[in-house]
Amino acid sequence: MAATTYERLKLHITPEKFYVEACDDGADDVLIIDRVSTEVTLSVKKDIPPSAVTRPIFGILGTIHLVAGNYLIVITKKKKIGEFFNHVIWKAIDFDVLSYKKTMLHLTDIQLQDNKTFLAMINHVLSVDGFYFSTTYDLTHTLQRLSNTSPEFQEMSLLERADQRFVWNGHLLRELSAQPEVHRFALPVLYGFITMHSCSINGKYFDWILISRRSCFRAGVRYYVRGIDSEGHAANFVETEQIVHYSGSRASFVQTRGSIPLYWSQRPNLKYKPLPLINKVANHMDGFQRHFDSQIIIYGKQVIINLVNQKGSEKPLEQAFATMVSSLANGMIRYIAFDFHKECKNMRWDRLSILLDQVAEMQDELSYFLVDSDGKVVTNQEGVFRSNCMDCLDRTNVIQSLLARRSLQAQLQRLGVLHVGQKLEEQDEFEKIYKNAWADNANACAKQYAGTGALKTDFTRTGKRTQLGLIMDGWNSLIRYYKNNFSDGFRQDSIDLFLGNYSVDELESHSPLSVPRDLKFLALPIIMVVAFSMCIICLLMAGDTWTETLAYVLFWGVASIGTFFIILYNGKDFVDAPRLVQKEKID
Repeated sequence: MAATTYERLKLHITPEKFYVEACDDGADDVLIIDRVSTEVTLSVKKDIPPSAVTRPIFGILGTIHLVAGNYLIVITKKKKIGEFFNHVIWKAIDFDVLSYKKTMLHLTDIQLQDNKTFLAMINHVLSVDGFYFSTTYDLTHTLQRLSNTSPEFQEMSLLERADQRFVWNGHLLRELSAQPEVHRFALPVLYGFITMHSCSINGKYFDWILISRRSCFRAGVRYYVRGIDSEGHAANFVETEQIVHYSGSRASFVQTRGSIPLYWSQRPNLKYKPLPLINKVANHMDGFQRHFDSQIIIYGKQVIINLVNQKGSEKPLEQAFATMVSSLANGMIRYIAFDFHKECKNMRWDRLSILLDQVAEMQDELSYFLVDSDGKVVTNQEGVFRSNCMDCLDRTNVIQSLLARRSLQAQLQRLGVLHVGQKLEEQDEFEKIYKNAWADNANACAKQYAGTGALKTDFTRTGKRTQLGLIMDGWNSLIRYYKNNFSDGFRQDSIDLFLGNYSVDELESHSPLSVPRDLKFLALPIIMVVAFSMCIICLLMAGDTWTETLAYVLFWGVASIGTFFIILYNGKDFVDAPRLVQKEKID
């Protein structure tokens, strides 16, 4: 079986069946999905009834079971990102979620409402930018992993050979994956970020590519998914690969990021920065060792760069991480703690060179992957930098971009693109492309995990910290605060449903969505807003006397402040918490 999926498809719809027709040259296959029995079969084009309603689609994302029954999710719009060694890479732009059922009359009012909520969750996940695919190339593996494969692996379908960590529609494709004969209709989709640029330095043209692959294991949102699970999967784990293609030669440099691999949590409670809590009874070493055992098998040596604060609420996590590395005593793991905020305070971001100088020798030792134009492997990357801060977003992205630039400098010199003594930073046109791409990568990763664009991207884009950048960071922090406290429960539920961490059972006697919210969840915040608004109105519309105005202001001011402190004291009662997967399953 060729390692490709069908690129051109048509969806034919009848009241009884979905017919997905392969329109590639020479193809006669038709995937038939029975809307009543849900049976999936392979047929030929002559079996498509002429009465069917026809529309073009660009891929099958998969199927999911909700209260009303099964739904088919298809890609209806795509955008070309670029070409990757003659393979076209696409971004999925729009989707359609189609019900198998022709009517909803079999549902009660409560079931209808639950089904509507579940559909909103699926559509929410699909609305967040970052789904990529190729019908001819395996995007889930790095160049180095692909170079070290057997002929049998090369003949596998894209779904079979994919790295399951990065197949975000793996759960949705479970029915198709069970039938190898229909695998050419099963399209593995990556979630993260991809950008491609044709660049020129010294009149020499090369392709520069940046790929971030977000893991679907222990996936979720900022404050509801921290640390690791019992299998050693880290929250917000992202593999980022930078690739250069010049004159037939290919080079790549891989880095990873992921939450501090301990059992810890940081539940939102309306405070700006909730206190991170380390589980005092869990066997941290068990999960910690599982995590790094798998990382070493996949990537080789691990150089940990821990960027969290070494004082205040983040200090216990830094100390615990260092202690665990020391206790594990694995020669394949090295640990570096760098207090990013302390070292770069007062906008002294030039001090990041201290860290780069500290790890320079290690980076040279880890090297990078390089294969020449004849397909011969010249060098292998012997390990990765595993960077983290608290969120593994803003500080992490800055450091990753600097490490990647240093690797790229060495690669381009070796390939003959850069002359001896030339610095990448001096290539103004390329530097603009490079910095903007890494800033875009930061924004994509941040939106997927924290709900807003990244902080500190002014430095990534311009190479310096700016006052405008500080203002934008303040705005993004405010939006993060709101989302993390008042909408992240829904976002977490959406991801859990999409990935199959929660399965809908329409026969379930008690739906998790039916749990009523305490009236104070809405009442007290509304009272606070009204009281604060009245306080402002009283100031703007003074009364007959100064004393009267002051009395009104004091009354409404005390009411708003008092309500605020009631909410703050019981903060956890007012946040939007997940309802589908129980707390112990995501802690």
